Amino acid sequence: MENKLNDAGKVFDAEVLRRLYSFVKPHVKIFYLIVFLTFASAVLAAVRPFLIQYTVDNEILQNDWNGLNRMFVILTVLLVLNAIVQYLHTYFAGWLGQHVVRDIRIKLYRHILDLRLKFFDHTPIGTLVTRNVSDVETLSDVFSEGMAAMIGDILQLVFIVGFMFYIDWELTLVSLSTFPLMVISTYIFKEKVKDSFQEVRTAVARLNSFVQEHITGMSIVQIFNNEKREMEKFEAINKEHTRANIRSVLYYSIYYPVAEIIAAAGLGILVWYGAYGVIDNDMSLGTLMAFILYIQMFFRPIRMIADRFNTLQLGVVSTERLMRLLDSREMIADKGTHAPAHIKGDISFQKVWFAYNNEEWVLRDLSFEVKAGETVAFVGATGAGKTSVINLLNRFYEINKGKIVIDGHDLKEFDLSVLRHHIGVVLQDVFLFSGTIADNISLGNKNITEEQMWQAADLVGARKFIERLPGGLHYQVMERGATLSVGQRQLISFVRAMVYNPEIIILDEATSSVDSETEELIQYAIDQLMHGRTSIVIAHRLSTIQKADKIIVLNKGEIKEMGNHEQLLRHNGYYAQLYQMQYKNMINL
Repeated sequence: MENKLNDAGKVFDAEVLRRLYSFVKPHVKIFYLIVFLTFASAVLAAVRPFLIQYTVDNEILQNDWNGLNRMFVILTVLLVLNAIVQYLHTYFAGWLGQHVVRDIRIKLYRHILDLRLKFFDHTPIGTLVTRNVSDVETLSDVFSEGMAAMIGDILQLVFIVGFMFYIDWELTLVSLSTFPLMVISTYIFKEKVKDSFQEVRTAVARLNSFVQEHITGMSIVQIFNNEKREMEKFEAINKEHTRANIRSVLYYSIYYPVAEIIAAAGLGILVWYGAYGVIDNDMSLGTLMAFILYIQMFFRPIRMIADRFNTLQLGVVSTERLMRLLDSREMIADKGTHAPAHIKGDISFQKVWFAYNNEEWVLRDLSFEVKAGETVAFVGATGAGKTSVINLLNRFYEINKGKIVIDGHDLKEFDLSVLRHHIGVVLQDVFLFSGTIADNISLGNKNITEEQMWQAADLVGARKFIERLPGGLHYQVMERGATLSVGQRQLISFVRAMVYNPEIIILDEATSSVDSETEELIQYAIDQLMHGRTSIVIAHRLSTIQKADKIIVLNKGEIKEMGNHEQLLRHNGYYAQLYQMQYKNMINL
């Protein structure tokens, strides 16, 4: 694919341009206006030298002052009209570019929201950020500086050459004698700059990746006193970025002087040949002046076409990347129509098999039932499949075989948003967004009032610490809640779960990251949260699940033991061994 992307002919890939045009369709009137303005600008620019030729030959040399004044007015009107057309063209091309960028970015982000978690497991976050920001922004340049401007330059060249051949075909051929040299130098420049752009983009990607990764892991860098070595790595990457940019600057610094020399040579040949024609009365002075203006107008867009071509090419490459992401069908099929206002909370896993990759089974023939209002706890070693159970219950992933049933309905029968509305989840690794505490509790749901938030905070025992923060619920949480302790972040996640009042509550290691004092603080709140609700608890601390109606012991995705706390202790199996081990550790502490 990359080789195809580097192919110059890819700029004219009909399928890519058709997909891009589909985003222009909602603004098709503006698009056609831009096409008209592009055509009008090319005509107005090309007609001026022709009128100047007429003015010199028929008004100035004939001493016709009235005619000269008339032509002066006409030329002035044309200049003003051309300026207005160029203003409108520039504005509407930019307007169209920004609106297309807005529409694509919205569609892209909406698509990303619908992708299942499996997609994010194998797609770097940086790649998605680049697609949604940099690649989409490139398309703006395609409309404002690439496609429209390039079409305008080509049309202007066509009209200029047409007028030149109409006036004097022999002088046209003489004037364009250096044109092949300009074409060759422009092509070489285009190829070199294209390669340098690729190097710059690669260097930028490496630089961004390094900075993002190492700022995120700055604590590790400083803990292990690795600042000097990381600085040396950064300097090496930064030098490569600088070298890549300097190479592109070098090509520009060579090309533009060469292009000026070629254009000046063409102009010199034109003046030399045309002067002989004027002296010998084989050519009018107006014709020579018109051609001097035409040849200057001709070479100017030629010099710009290479840049515009590269802009257009980068835009097409970005479009292909965006379309590949938009064409991704890695999303949960939301075809269910069952949308109950309330559910009881009966859950049944029936011979469920699940694998994240191919048939590397994480869950194997898993079957169990949870009655409405019951509390079921899962225990087991890391990788036993505990978290996979809750991922499947929320339909973050699709099962490979078997069936999951809630209240007698297959999970796939539920409307996805309704299903997740009835299930509340409190994770071990609490994620807080930049914004206020209230924003993080309500997640933008305007139906949730501050009074409801305070009620939930009272239940969890979070009111005191929230009130101590500047602004209370309106305290600004920094990125990932960096200014809050682990326990405080966990308490906020409990408030968030409570305020949505789900019928099924899932606690995934919800107390494993907090200290004993904070755990005691929220344990009562957990009991209240689970009261009357179907509850699924995953915990390393067995002390938090002793009251569970059922405890399921998982090992390599299979159920090894099942029963309540007393039954499993009497069984004297894996659970009993794990409990005795933790009990001894607590005594030693």
